Amino acid sequence: MFDTLNSDTPTLLPPLIPFAGFMDPAAAVERLVEIYDRNTAFIREAFAEYAKGRFTPMQRVRAYYPAIRIKVDTYQGVDSRLSYGHVVEPGVYMTTITQPGLYFDYLLEQLGLLIKNHGVPVEIGESDLPIPLHFSFTDGQYVEGVYSDKLGDSLRDHFDVPDLSVTDDAIVNCTWEGKPEEPLPLAPFTAPRVDYSLHRLQHYTATAPEHFQNFVLFTNYQFYIDEFCQWAKEILASGGSGYTALVEPGNLITPAGPDAERTGLPLSRIPQMPSYHLVRDKHMGITLINIGVGPSNAKTITDHVAVLRPSAWLMLGHCAGLRTTQRLGDYVLAHGYVRQDHVLDDDLPNWVPVPPLAEIQIALEEAVAEVAGLSGWELKKIMRTGTVATIDNRNWELRDHREPVQRLSQSRAIALDMESATIAANGFRFRVPYGTLLCVSDKPLHGELKLPGMASDFYRTQVNQHLHIGIRALENLREMPRERLHSRKLRSFIETAFK
Repeated sequence: MFDTLNSDTPTLLPPLIPFAGFMDPAAAVERLVEIYDRNTAFIREAFAEYAKGRFTPMQRVRAYYPAIRIKVDTYQGVDSRLSYGHVVEPGVYMTTITQPGLYFDYLLEQLGLLIKNHGVPVEIGESDLPIPLHFSFTDGQYVEGVYSDKLGDSLRDHFDVPDLSVTDDAIVNCTWEGKPEEPLPLAPFTAPRVDYSLHRLQHYTATAPEHFQNFVLFTNYQFYIDEFCQWAKEILASGGSGYTALVEPGNLITPAGPDAERTGLPLSRIPQMPSYHLVRDKHMGITLINIGVGPSNAKTITDHVAVLRPSAWLMLGHCAGLRTTQRLGDYVLAHGYVRQDHVLDDDLPNWVPVPPLAEIQIALEEAVAEVAGLSGWELKKIMRTGTVATIDNRNWELRDHREPVQRLSQSRAIALDMESATIAANGFRFRVPYGTLLCVSDKPLHGELKLPGMASDFYRTQVNQHLHIGIRALENLREMPRERLHSRKLRSFIETAFK
């Protein structure tokens, strides 16, 4: 087909699939899958022909993302106890969609709520937003070597490439400004923004997005990873307790069962932020990610995990204790944050408060009590609730102490780290319930620095308990009704209908 085309041939497009209304959410999602699968296959097949040299110099190929559209005519009353699932005022709302197969259950819930709350059909069809060539290869099959070594910059003459002007966070940042007659946003992210993050997740964590679970733990120490993998394999070998597999970097899979065999090969090199997934049906398991050190990493990974719309994420890390009454190994449950990380200043100004979420706070406190075997007044022996300060300078101790110590004292901070406020602030920004439980590993203001021998003993005695507190807290949250967990505190007065 491509051999016969000349330079004035129109852009090659698959036949248009027009918008059609659906009152059945399952049928609507199936139509999204149909459009997306057909259009991405069309682009991949064209690229295969192009790589064989069968294109004329000016031939272009294009296919569009599927889209969801809904029109609401009245200010009808809806059950607003749920923080999502309805639009706030009459109008036409629309969002582009990518990888609907990956998001099938999520889309089923969102569309079902829209139809139920507004009593009007959702419309499914093709948008006018092109699918970039790079994003049509959802499982990493795109051969970069062919592009860079043989095809060069001429690729853009034939295919659409990612456009950063439609890949930003204006919707979630509450800075979106539509053009006249443009539909209002229906979801927090555009399809290209989601695609970008799905590809970044694979790059940073070395596991496919399909393995990520709805309940996420972030840590900054390998010790937690080692303990998590050992515990997960023991659980799986004994029958699973509802968990079905452990997925490690490289998509190395250990299924449940005493004689189960792993599939895949371990990676020769660990990725920048390796992820480990204890899988449960409906993505209701636990993902643990070693994000490394610093607010830049914390922002990077949460920017991308957010597009998966997790149910909750928690930070489990170590911190500097700032009070003389704290001991090494004590826990800090954050109920407020001093944000000196600077990486989110342009997205979420410092004057925006990041509130504690009662559901998360209670789950963490109950988990500490359960795992540590303490309750009530006795729990205060090992845990303190208070403000955590997050900074971007790991060697802050080397500065003149007067100015930073004064600020820490004025803020009433009880702990200092480099990631917690970033993760909480991005949870607030992306409407993902968040929480922080830290463990005091040193007290630099009081002469107790983290030294090699002391650190080894500390890690041996505390990592196991701290990790299992985080796991238990997420299991507590999993048992909670979804509508209760997704707090209305996270929603602004003008919001998208999708969670």
